[in-house]
Amino acid sequence: QTRARIKDLSMRVNKGSPLTAADRDWLKIQYERFNVTPGRANVLLRRIDVVPPSLALAQAAEESGWGTSRFALEGRALFGQRGHVDSPGLVPEAHAGDSEIRVKSFTALLDGVRSYARNLNTHAAYTDFRKLRAQMRETARSPIGLNSMSLVETLESYSERGAAYVETIQSIIRVNNLRQLDGARLSDNVAPAFDRQGA
Repeated sequence: QTRARIKDLSMRVNKGSPLTAADRDWLKIQYERFNVTPGRANVLLRRIDVVPPSLALAQAAEESGWGTSRFALEGRALFGQRGHVDSPGLVPEAHAGDSEIRVKSFTALLDGVRSYARNLNTHAAYTDFRKLRAQMRETARSPIGLNSMSLVETLESYSERGAAYVETIQSIIRVNNLRQLDGARLSDNVAPAFDRQGA
């Protein structure tokens, strides 16, 4: 819905049609939120896009030990995202004496999922991920066309394991036949309950 609105408003701007104050403010917020120079709608659309569920599920499984890690159980953190020293997070036991190391923690699982998607959609390390996804979107008519097996090849920097990490994620996707879930979305009715329960 956000992508469709950005496209519509950008098309109206390009045609010289005036926008309402509310539309201008909303568009400005999107550019600021995703750290994009105003007017560069194509860049903004690359940053506001889906992550295939198969990729998210495989990374969550790997990063959280299939939901059994301390970070998943105590911090509702499924994706192993590092946080700032002054942000909420858990210190890995291997780094117990190092106050610089934090794994982000969340009040609800869905907050962690949102943070993960925002990370892939904005961090400079994942520029190639966004470029490839945009290329796939040009030829795909549905999210199933976003091939997670290829997209993960752009995520070597997600883990210190590099290429070995990519192979692991591809294996999890393949062995568990996760690509069949790539058309799945949370409904508007499910998301609030998911947020409240954190499960």
